[in-house]
Amino acid sequence: MAIPSSKTDFKYDPKKSYLVPFILVTSLFFLWGIANSMNGTLIKHFQTALNLNRAQAGIVDSAFYIGYFVMALPAAFMMNRIGYKKGILIGLLLYAGGAFLFYPAADMRLYGFFLFALFVIACGLAFLETAANPYVTVLGDPKSAESRINFSQSFNGLSIILGPVVGSLFIFSSTEYTNDTLAAMPAGQAEAIRIAEAQSVQLPYLVIAGFVLLVAVMFAITKMPEISTAAEKEATFKGITRHRHLMLGVLAQFFYVGAQASIWGYFVDLKLHFAKDSHFAIVQWIYRYSETATPTQIASFHASFAFILFMVGRFFGTWLMTKMVAHRLLATYAAISAALIFYGWIGTGLSAVIAISLTYFFMSIMFPTIFALSIKNLGEQVKLGSGLVIMAIVGGAVLPPLTGLLSLYGLENALIIPFIAFLIIWFFGWKGYQVKDA
Repeated sequence: MAIPSSKTDFKYDPKKSYLVPFILVTSLFFLWGIANSMNGTLIKHFQTALNLNRAQAGIVDSAFYIGYFVMALPAAFMMNRIGYKKGILIGLLLYAGGAFLFYPAADMRLYGFFLFALFVIACGLAFLETAANPYVTVLGDPKSAESRINFSQSFNGLSIILGPVVGSLFIFSSTEYTNDTLAAMPAGQAEAIRIAEAQSVQLPYLVIAGFVLLVAVMFAITKMPEISTAAEKEATFKGITRHRHLMLGVLAQFFYVGAQASIWGYFVDLKLHFAKDSHFAIVQWIYRYSETATPTQIASFHASFAFILFMVGRFFGTWLMTKMVAHRLLATYAAISAALIFYGWIGTGLSAVIAISLTYFFMSIMFPTIFALSIKNLGEQVKLGSGLVIMAIVGGAVLPPLTGLLSLYGLENALIIPFIAFLIIWFFGWKGYQVKDA
């Protein structure tokens, strides 16, 4: 489904090549996928590295998504005035700066410092997400705008596979540690292990920062078309709440991102809880990990496989939208996800893990579909409406800590909030999407 956009002053010239700008903008989809998928690794890793419980570690998602909430509207307003290219450069510099901050944060082992670094990264991503969709729609023939944006979004699905792989190979220790086992060790030995665990995040985030800076340099030296709309510069929020479908879309997006963050953030813990010593034959065949891999490393590979399902689901969902209207597909996928989560909640063993993994496939189309349905027919307020939907990403900050608190009374209870969220998304796809101005 194409993201609706308002008319701009930019004119497509079929004699010009937009390949390089298109590649650079598509890289933005890849970059924010990596940042998102790393959060689940950090939530699991910080529990031992910084001696946190699950609820405390869940604040990783809160810091990350609050950055979106704080920066979404300022990013939209700023890009209207300084241009999208400069806005993208600001976003990339914030992203790289936040990733670099992981190095001193790991040396100091201050949880608040890590959270600040994640907040800075998310502020940068708010700029990138605000810019990427409208840019992709104009970098080429308008007739192929829909296929371009779906192609670019597939790279987001591709990059989120890498987070758990990086966690398993470079962050998680080859020896399994828990807070209980460390508490039983001599204080000096336990402290040395926690220091090593904390510092294991330094190299991966330095590499990410370096790659983001490289992309920033490429943007700086590449001529990019500017998107300008006079009407949008004069648009205000007056009367925007009359768009019932927008308000319900904001609510649905709030719960979707909260559910996604909760499932992604607690997948490793849930896998260890339900089936600690089990593995899927297909996962072992794909990754060919050794028999000496720890349960946490294996669970991280399983999380990566679940992200493969997410990517496949995005491709398949894009094709399915040519056969089925978007809102009906959204409602169907949400209902199936609710059923799978309910089974995971009441089930046990490997079958519960498989049910939770399958929700990744059905979640794949939810964010862009909710986004597109929410900003339909907003006219000159489309960018402001888009900002509100992006602000709804704060659900990823609000709901995971609640999920963490519920998990303290039984880890399977971490699935309660995602179950409720999918029911709300189902209602939006069934009735809430309808354009009715109050």
